[in-house]
Amino acid sequence: MRKTGHEAERGIELEFLGCPEAQDGCAERLEAVYEGLISGREGFTGWAALPERADGPSVARVLEAAARIRSQSEALVVIGIGGSYLGARAALELLGRRGRGPELLFAGQNISGTYHADLLDAVSGKELSVCVVSKSGTTTEPSIAFAVFRDLLHERYGREGAAGRIYAITDPSSGTLRAEADAEGYTSFEIPPDIGGRYSVLTPVGLLPMAVAGIDIAEALAGARLAASPALRSLAGRMAGVRKALMDSGKSVEVFEQYEPSMFFFTEWMKQLFGESEGKEGKGLFPAGLSFSTDLHSMGQFLQEGSQIFFETLLDVKRPPRDLAVPAGAGPLLAGKSMNEVNRAALEGVVAAHRAAGVPIIRVGVPDVSPHSFGQMVFFFQLVCAFTGRLMGVDPFNQPGVERYKSEMKRLLGAAASG
Repeated sequence: MRKTGHEAERGIELEFLGCPEAQDGCAERLEAVYEGLISGREGFTGWAALPERADGPSVARVLEAAARIRSQSEALVVIGIGGSYLGARAALELLGRRGRGPELLFAGQNISGTYHADLLDAVSGKELSVCVVSKSGTTTEPSIAFAVFRDLLHERYGREGAAGRIYAITDPSSGTLRAEADAEGYTSFEIPPDIGGRYSVLTPVGLLPMAVAGIDIAEALAGARLAASPALRSLAGRMAGVRKALMDSGKSVEVFEQYEPSMFFFTEWMKQLFGESEGKEGKGLFPAGLSFSTDLHSMGQFLQEGSQIFFETLLDVKRPPRDLAVPAGAGPLLAGKSMNEVNRAALEGVVAAHRAAGVPIIRVGVPDVSPHSFGQMVFFFQLVCAFTGRLMGVDPFNQPGVERYKSEMKRLLGAAASG
C-alpha cells in the first residue's frame, strides 16, 4: 500500500480531565493482549491485522466493482443491519459523496413497511444496483429488504440483468446468501470468517459502499495503519485503562458527544461497537450518543446537575472542513465571528462547566474530517473496545444476548404461521 502525507502528521490525541488513573501494569498487559489479537490464534480477531493485511489486489477488486456500479446506476441500495451497514453509513454521512456518482440509500436496518415503501418510491425510474451485506443470509431485516429489491430488479431487468446489478458481501463458503450468489452469478465479496460484523468496516462491507461514494479507501486504510502504530496503540490502551477505572469507580454510562452533525452516524457505530462488545455477564458501560450543541437544549441540565452515573467521551474535530461568517444581524456579540469559532466556544464552555461539576471527560482530538481520519478513528476505537473488554474479563467479540432475541422472534413467527 502506498504511503501518504497524512502518515507524517500527528494522529488522534487524548486528554483525560478529572479521570482516575489506569491500574499499574495496564500498559504492559494490553501490549500482550495486542500480540494475541494479531497472532491469528484467537477467534474473531482478524480485524486487528487488516491495516497491514489489506493488499493491492483486494482493494483493486473493490475499486473495479465500485466503478462498475458508478457507471451503471443512479442509485445504490445498501442492504444490511448493525455492523453490516453502520460503518458505511457513518463514512458516507461524515465524508459525503465525492464527485459525481449514484445516490446511496440504505435498507434492511429496520422492519418498517412505511420506510421501505418510501424507499421504493425514491428509486422509481432510476437506474438501480443493490449491495446486500449478510454473513448468513437469514437475518430477518436484510432478508426481507433483499427480497423486496431483488423482485424489483427482476421486474426491471430480468433475472440475468438483475444478477449483473446485485453485489453480495457474505460468508466465503456457507449460508443461503453465499449459495444464491454462486448460483445466480452475483459479483461477491467475502466477509472474513474471523471478523465479526461490528469490526468489519475496513473490509468490503464498508469499503465497497465507500468507494462507490468516491471516498478514497486507500487513505482510510492508511489511517488505520497509523492507528495500529505503537504510539497510538499505547494511547488506545491508556484510554481502555481509564474507561475500566471509571467503571470501577461506579460510572455505568458513557456519553459519546460530537459537535459536528456529520459525525452522528459515527457515534451510532460506536454505540454498537462498545455496547455489543462489552455488555455481557452483568458488566459493561451503557453507551449513549449526544449531538451538541443541539442536545444541550434537552440534556444539558441533566449532564450539569443530574445523577452522576456517567462520564463523557468527546469527539473533538480540530479542523472542520467548511465555515461561514456570522452576519451582523446576529448581534454584536456574534457578528464577524466564524460559526466554527462560536461552535468552539460552545465546546470549551461545556467542558469547563462540566469539569467544574465534577464530570470526568475523555477528550479525543480528531485531526480533521477526511478518509484518513475516518480509518484512524475506526481502528483506534476498535482497539480501545477490544482492550477494555479484556480488562473487564469479557469476550469482546461475541454477542450471545443478541442471538437469544433472534431465536425468540423466529419462534413467535413460527407459532403464528402454524395457526
